[in-house]
Amino acid sequence: MSATKAAAPYYYVPGPSRWPIMAGMSLLATMIGASAWVNDLPWGMPLNLIGIAATVVVLYFWFGDAIAESEGGMYSKRIDTSFRWSMSWFIFSEVMFFGAFFGALFYARAVTMPWLADLDHKVIWPDFTATWGNTGPAGLVEPFQTMGPFPIPTINTALLLLSGVTLTISHHALRLNQRGKTAFWLAATILLGAVFMGFQAYEYMHAYADLNLKLTSGIYGSTFFLLTGFHGFHVTMGAIMLAVVLYRLMKGHFTAENHFAFEGAAWYWHFVDVVWLGLYVVVYWL
Repeated sequence: MSATKAAAPYYYVPGPSRWPIMAGMSLLATMIGASAWVNDLPWGMPLNLIGIAATVVVLYFWFGDAIAESEGGMYSKRIDTSFRWSMSWFIFSEVMFFGAFFGALFYARAVTMPWLADLDHKVIWPDFTATWGNTGPAGLVEPFQTMGPFPIPTINTALLLLSGVTLTISHHALRLNQRGKTAFWLAATILLGAVFMGFQAYEYMHAYADLNLKLTSGIYGSTFFLLTGFHGFHVTMGAIMLAVVLYRLMKGHFTAENHFAFEGAAWYWHFVDVVWLGLYVVVYWL
């Protein structure tokens, strides 16, 4: 909210909006297209891309309306509280999302793999060994090499940890109304996120070309790419959120007292950092 705008003393309730139903339809198209794509249906990829494009357009206009309402002085402290609770629950849902994948990894390693290697199953799969990164009990998975923590995952860990520091510096600068310093350190955070994604893209190319490690490489490949891939997607979304905040900052939005868009994006970014630390230990080291 700009410094020249006074916060409304009431709880603002917007009128009927077409964006929720349009967002639901575009997300449905995205997921149906993705499901068809991975099953090699010819219409899957076009539908998925159309759904993604429609979702981006809907979010652009939907968030544009919210920004206009905020800058128009329609939001009060009660709205700010609602936004904080909404963002908190959204991040909690993301915790549950990643918890499901971490749970799948734990179950595969700590329950299923030893179970398939016990004496009762030696008659069926005598050559199966309970080593993580195996080719499955029936040996149907192509041989591959596992991904270690050096050097790219460790470099990426340092990048994300450093980005958390630069974002915190930017936040403190905004609270002191040092807008130039805020913009500089926020841009540095976005740049670190972009470098992280560049390294992850290179890691994926290395996995496919040199290690023969693919999404189809058994339970190891599927959990590896799902965990790291969805995390990379979240880093990308976080960087886009921070870029929008940077653009708004340069347009004169936010004050030292009112800048929840910045805070919400920062919460999300720190959450992504914490998820990576768990992923770095569990996926690359253990």
